[in-house]
Amino acid sequence: MTHFDELETRSADERAAAIARDLPGLIAHARATPALRDPLADVDPAGITSLEALARLPVIRKSDLTAAQKAHPPLGGFTPEGGAYEHVFQSPGPIYEIGRTTPDWWRMGRFLHACGVGPADIVQNCFGYHLTPAGMIFESGARAVGARVLPAGTGQTDLQVRAAADIGTTAYAGTPDYLKVILDRAEEMGERLKITRAAVGGGALFPSLRKDYADRGILTLQCYATADLGNIAYESEAMEGMILDEGVLVEIVRPGTGDPVPEGEVGEVVVTTLNRDYPLVRFATGDLSALMPGTSPCGRTNRRIRGWMGRADQTTKIKGMFVRPEQVADLVARHSEVSRARVIATREGEMDAMTVQIESRATNPAVYEASVLAALKLRGRIEIVTPGTLPNDGKVIEDRRTYG
Repeated sequence: MTHFDELETRSADERAAAIARDLPGLIAHARATPALRDPLADVDPAGITSLEALARLPVIRKSDLTAAQKAHPPLGGFTPEGGAYEHVFQSPGPIYEIGRTTPDWWRMGRFLHACGVGPADIVQNCFGYHLTPAGMIFESGARAVGARVLPAGTGQTDLQVRAAADIGTTAYAGTPDYLKVILDRAEEMGERLKITRAAVGGGALFPSLRKDYADRGILTLQCYATADLGNIAYESEAMEGMILDEGVLVEIVRPGTGDPVPEGEVGEVVVTTLNRDYPLVRFATGDLSALMPGTSPCGRTNRRIRGWMGRADQTTKIKGMFVRPEQVADLVARHSEVSRARVIATREGEMDAMTVQIESRATNPAVYEASVLAALKLRGRIEIVTPGTLPNDGKVIEDRRTYG
């Protein structure tokens, strides 16, 4: 089957009619949630029947979720009708999200199908299963397309290679750069793996890395998903932009506002999910992208975005983990002699690298290693610089990687 279901090939009129039918009920349902009661208090759900009408509503941000969860612990009132849910996950903040075991709850099957993954495949799922939902998100998607799963998680590369060789895994799911670690280690161990498809997310897929995989006979496609929203957009074999998922409504707005920008203009991605278990309305992701004209040559008719183009704020994803300005502030606060710090994201070969510049009179970078790991949840190179020498530009996180 070329497409996952008939929703992917709907006409624009059919898609608009479905929005007009479903959106008012979703808004009414969301308005009953404590986290959205105040923002949506004056909204008449019956009048919200299109993207244009949706754009009149306020934007919700992660800080609103944090405040709601403090006021209405532990989930801010975001519980399914009847109160049933099977998992609770933790994201940085901390923010807590529910998860369900109902079929393809995060809608990842659509992406894996586009990758060509199906019942004949064994997926080596190298997303984490601890606290965060990424591992469960991709496992749920694999079940939706009938594939079997090796729940490999992260790290222990030698064991990953051994399992891939012994079991004969045919597809990889994980961050873009970890597959290269596995493949390179397999070559060192004299093992030839059978992986021919890779479904990646959680970081940028750089063109050089995609080509490296293609040269090894591996088709690599990427999706754009979050813990809160599930799958938002995904690539097909056409590899011309990322096709919007059928379970979300996506707007591109001017950063700092809720105002949609013209097609092609870069702005912040704002998403409304049609999932009544977790009805986020106009949720600002903090990510930058742009709508593309036309539709994909693969036959899927929904709109496309150009993919992840950076952050609307300074929050940056490094090695698959978000690093936020408040984490840098926490690092500085741990040491009275430190005046400022700056995190710099770069690439070393095909891997993300992180350098932490610290203004201090100290001379030994090692004294800050534990604090960097505790505050940023990542290890990186530490450089001590003279107080007053970091640029006075307000930046605490600088991304020097290129995405073109």
